[in-house]
Amino acid sequence: MKKNVLKITAVLGLTAVLLNSCGPKENTPLVYFPDMYFPVAYDPLMKAQDAYSDHENEIPAFVRNNGATGLSPVEGSVSQNKDGIFEEGLLPKNVDEYNAGYDASKTMTVSPLNAANAAKDIERGKQLFDKTCAACHGVGGDGQGPIVQTGAFTGVPNYADRELTVASVHYVITNGRNAMGSYAGQLNAGDRWRVAMYVMNAFKKGAAAPAAATATPAASATATTAEAKPETTTATKK
Repeated sequence: MKKNVLKITAVLGLTAVLLNSCGPKENTPLVYFPDMYFPVAYDPLMKAQDAYSDHENEIPAFVRNNGATGLSPVEGSVSQNKDGIFEEGLLPKNVDEYNAGYDASKTMTVSPLNAANAAKDIERGKQLFDKTCAACHGVGGDGQGPIVQTGAFTGVPNYADRELTVASVHYVITNGRNAMGSYAGQLNAGDRWRVAMYVMNAFKKGAAAPAAATATPAASATATTAEAKPETTTATKK
């Protein structure tokens, strides 16, 4: 008899526990680490505050920066632009020149990057082109990259057949055109110009505009020397 009573009591107790667990929970259990269960997202430079209490944030790293979440780089951090061949602030922001449309961008024929670094810029542009663009455009710029050859994608132009300027190439990389989307998320502003310079230099045979501008004084000096030599010879004969 006692065994039956114990069994019945156990069954009823288990049933009560199960039914109670299925009901609405007006009082939730204690959460010991709420910031891990319910993380709070912060915007850059937003003041970091404890979302689950009223006291000020006492974390030293935040206190030193007036509570801002965007902290300064730690000592010894390597700059993203460690080679120093480009400064974002030097790029023009004239919308009418290269951001008003594809056709308008063709009026800009010279890269705004420092002409003295043209060789380095073009070299880096080649590296970026091979990694980022060649899959569709092909290493030779003929529009026959691996993706096109598989038949998965068509309509990629051959650079040799297009009327381009360094800025129109930059415009398409930045804003996209036709089936090509923007690559502004993959390449920073300076690197987009470097890729454009490489495209013009490698596939359009004209176009490292900064390099051409640098070569002009040397060409003028050679011409002047050549013109001067006959006069010297004539004077000697006399």
